[in-house]
Parts: sequence; structure tokens; C-alpha cells
Amino acid sequence: MARTLLVAKLEETARYRGLTYELGTNRWRNDYIAPRGFELIEGFYLDGTTPVWEYAIADALIEKRIWMQQGENVTFARYRLMRAAEPVNLRLRALVNYRDFHGNTHAGDWHVDVTPCDGGMRIAAYDGAMPFSIVCERGDVVIENVWYRDFVLAQETRRGLDDRDDNLCAGSIAFSVGMGESVTVAMGVGDPRVILRQAQHDPGDDDRVILSVSKDDSPPRTGDDDRVILSVSKDDSPPWFVSQLKLAAEQFIVARPTRDNPNGKTIIAGYHWFGDWGRDTMISLPGLTLATGRHEVAREILLDFAPYVDGGMLPNFFPETGQTPAYNTVDAALWFVEAAAAYIGATADAATLRKLWPSLQAVVAGYRDGTRYGICMDEDGAIVASASGLQLTWMDAKVGDWVVTPRMGKPVEIAALWHNALERMTALAALVGEPAGEYAELARCCRVGFERFWNAAAGYCYDVIDGPDGGDASLRPNQIFAVSLPHSPLTPERQRAVVDVCAAQLLTSNGLRTLAPSDPRFVATYGGPQHDRDAAYHQGTVWPWLLGPFAIAYARVYGDNVTARSFLELLAAQLLDHGLGTISEIADGSAPFNPNGAIAQAWSVAEFLRAWAEVGEAS
Repeated sequence: MARTLLVAKLEETARYRGLTYELGTNRWRNDYIAPRGFELIEGFYLDGTTPVWEYAIADALIEKRIWMQQGENVTFARYRLMRAAEPVNLRLRALVNYRDFHGNTHAGDWHVDVTPCDGGMRIAAYDGAMPFSIVCERGDVVIENVWYRDFVLAQETRRGLDDRDDNLCAGSIAFSVGMGESVTVAMGVGDPRVILRQAQHDPGDDDRVILSVSKDDSPPRTGDDDRVILSVSKDDSPPWFVSQLKLAAEQFIVARPTRDNPNGKTIIAGYHWFGDWGRDTMISLPGLTLATGRHEVAREILLDFAPYVDGGMLPNFFPETGQTPAYNTVDAALWFVEAAAAYIGATADAATLRKLWPSLQAVVAGYRDGTRYGICMDEDGAIVASASGLQLTWMDAKVGDWVVTPRMGKPVEIAALWHNALERMTALAALVGEPAGEYAELARCCRVGFERFWNAAAGYCYDVIDGPDGGDASLRPNQIFAVSLPHSPLTPERQRAVVDVCAAQLLTSNGLRTLAPSDPRFVATYGGPQHDRDAAYHQGTVWPWLLGPFAIAYARVYGDNVTARSFLELLAAQLLDHGLGTISEIADGSAPFNPNGAIAQAWSVAEFLRAWAEVGEAS
């Protein structure tokens, strides 16, 4: 089952002291907003990874928490009466759907069968669809089965997409809650009684970090300004943002059972829109797993991906519905080598290295001898990636037949990754008792050939050499990997020059720009319909994940960990914006560098954590 929206929301109505309060909020056509429950929100904060709302109705205070069960298709909502002179009556209308998380539903798209079940209601969208249930610890259930039409999805409006969605009101659950009491609703796939028992689990713990929207250090409340204060339940070591991001890291690690490994795992590239991507997984793996002590998860992911190496390449995309993986990236396999080497360096797990070794060898052989899309090692030791009409590097935006940043030829980060992989293979070969001479010689050839990337006139690296129009001198951040990777092909002087030019023209508080503002192609903001967004995606848009390699590179060339960490600390403010408690996919290329794109991105979180650990304790 692919990611599917089942329950859109619970529409809450409270009855207290003879008055009725609607706690929900919806946007309808013509920007009409009703009900206006947002006006009753007294506080909002993140408790660990659990969002918490507080609603003030007269002198009563109602707390709502929403969380998901790890590894299960179950979501919980808990309502607790924190303050009141008498019980509050709550009625929850369940607005349900059954659509792909990318899509929209219009009333009548599918037949719905809603029936009572033990403690709630069971919804079957259509014949053959997986049924799901909404159950409550107690309460009166009423089946309604009525369509609510024309919900406006504001972000889809902004993105130039179909912004209307219809949801079915399956029914309602009504109950009374007294002072200090709580009632939990469980929504999910499976036996309703089992789902309800899972609701007894408390998502919090004693070590949680609390991110709160508040004007001061008092209990979390919204104020009349936009200032945000963090409160932490214990001490501030490690810093609050590191603790929070370690919690966020786990949200990207998901189950991907295979025939050979029912406990298989992978990494979701981002929320809400991304799936299982080879490149993102391998870049994210060290930060999400090794920097957080999840070594066994790293091992599972590496072993699960290794059999997919084909012709030296690793798939870039694993469809959720079981279609053939897509081999359309030049760098995923090189990041796989780096991730494997990082794992071995952290664990000294020789048994796993022996299992991975054939796949690692296959990567080098494929790139050395040639594989799909003309990818191969040239005489200068660099990797050619010149397939027309394809976007093979991480700068992969494409609008119809227009590849926005084709980067045909020899991209600088691919040459740096290839050199690094060969150096890594030289060391790994010694650990498994295999000959290392060929890898060492290939690395030497690559290092010598990398001289051709140096643009002496500009004082930094070409972004691409040997392209259709010769060398591409565009100032982009891809050259930072020639400094940040464990093995650099650049001299110390040139490493510093690369860091300096990136600091001067690409560095922002939210990451590195993908193109210098002085370039006439620079796009300052990311937004609008898909054509406009894709045209801006790598033409100035800021990417937070690049701040990790930059901080590592800065510390390496200047030996200044304090300053290197200060660049990462700038990103901490984003944990209180866009996607609370996490880091976004991208940000605008001009001030104030607003977070944008997906609200939570795996490699943004991962590279922050990896860099923070690698740069060492600031003094």
C-alpha cells in the first residue's frame, strides 16, 4: 500500500457552560474561513516529536496531542481537560478520504461503506480497498456518511496545482471529559481493539525537548507577537537543537520489507512529497544513523541496497508500488561507497564489509569500464556524465524536455566523489585482504587529472569541464565537496580558496545558494507554478543540506571549529519555523531566506548532525 491519506482531520466541537465552541478551521472558496477555531488556540508547542495544541474556551483549557505509532499505520489524538469548572462535552466529526498523498478527491470518486464497529466506525472506501477504523476509548458513535466539498488547499494554490479537495464526514464520536481526564481516539488499519490498546502508550519521555511558541519561559502560550522561545525539560547539553534533530532523524527511517529481509529499512527523502531515493538515502545515512548511534539501522540499509547495484549504478528512485527501480543518477553509487566506508569506520564491522565488498567492487568496475548513459572514466581520471536530455546529478530539475541544469560533461562533485571513493576502496581493500594497488593507482590518476578543474582566472573550480561548450565557470556550491569529503584532490591553498569563494557569494543563514547572485540566471525566490519552481530549484535557491559540508570544509582549512559550528547554529532558528522541530528542503535565495519546499528533508537534518559531530566540541 502506497502512502495514502485516510483521515483528513477530526473536526472538534466543544460544549461548555451552555455555549458551543468550534475548534477546527477550514478554508473554502473565495478565501472564506469557517469555523475560526484558530482564534481559540492559547498555545502550541512540540513535546519531543508530538505536536500539542491548547484551546481556551471561557475559563476552560483543552489540550490536544497527535502522534503516530512507530512502525504502524496508526495515528492517535488525545484530548485532556487541563482546567475547567465543570466537564466539557466534545463531539469529533471524522473527515476521511482514500487518496494518494499527491492527489485530490472529488465527491463521488469512490463509493464508501461506513459501518459501526467496536468503539467507533469502520470505513471501506471501495471494493478491494484496505479498510480502516476510527475508534475511541468511550463515547457515542453516530454514522453520517456525508460529503463536505471544496476544501481549499492553500499550498496547492500557491504551487499552481489543483487546490480543491472533498472529504467524507464518516460520522461523529461524542463524549464528556472531566477535569484532569483524557480521552484518546485511534485511527488506523487493523483490528480496532488492538488499535485502542496501543493508545495507552505515552509518546513522551523524560528526555524530551519541548519547542514552544511563547513570549517568555512561562508555560507555552501564544503571545501578541511572533517571537518564539525554546524551553528544554532537562539541561542544555547537548544543545537543544541537536537533541531535537536527533529525534527528527528517526522520522525519516522507515520499514521497507523485502523478500530476503522482512526487517528491511530505508530512508524517506522528505515530507510530505518525497519517497525512497537512492542518492538521498546514501547522503543521509551517516547523519541519520551513525551520528545518532543507530548503527544497526545503517547496517540494514546498506545490506538492503547492496543487491541493487547494477552496472556499477545504484537506483535513484524506488517506486512505492513495486515497479522497477530507476537507474538515473551518476552519484548515488559513489555516495554508497562513502556511506559504507563511514559505517565501517564507525563500527569496524568486518563481517558486514565482506558482505558489501562485491557490490563496492561492482561500483568501481562499472564507473571505470563504462555503464548506462555513457557514464565512464575518461583518460584524465574524471567521470563523464553526458547523456543528452537527462539530469544525472543532484541538480536534477526538468520541465518537460527542458533540463534546467544539464551539467553535461564532467561535473566537479562527481570527480571529487570518484576520487574519494577510490581512496576509500584502497583502505577497505586492505581490511578484507584484497589487492589495493589498482584502486590506489586510479586514485592517483584522478588526483592528477583534477588539476583541469581549477579555473585559475576565477580562483575557484569549474562546475563542469569538457561540456558541449567547454568549461562551465558558473559559481555553484558543488565544488565544496572537493574540500569536505574525507579525501580531497585539491592542494590546501586551493581548498581554502574554494571555501572563501563559497563563503563570500553562496553562504546564507539557511544553507548555500545553488548559484551566485551575480549570475544573470540567478532566481531569488522559489514559488509559483511547477515551471517557475523547477526553473528556480537550482538557480539560486538555498539548500540547507549543503551547510554541513561547508562547515566541515571551513573547519578543515581554517582549523576553527568554533566558527564552523556557528554556521550550523544559524540553522537552529529554522527548527521553530516551517516544519517545527526539523529542517526544510530548501530556502529562498534572497533575504530573509525564508524556508521553502518540503517542511522536513532527510539530508538537511542528516548533514547538520553529521557536521556537528565531525567538527568536534567548540571551545
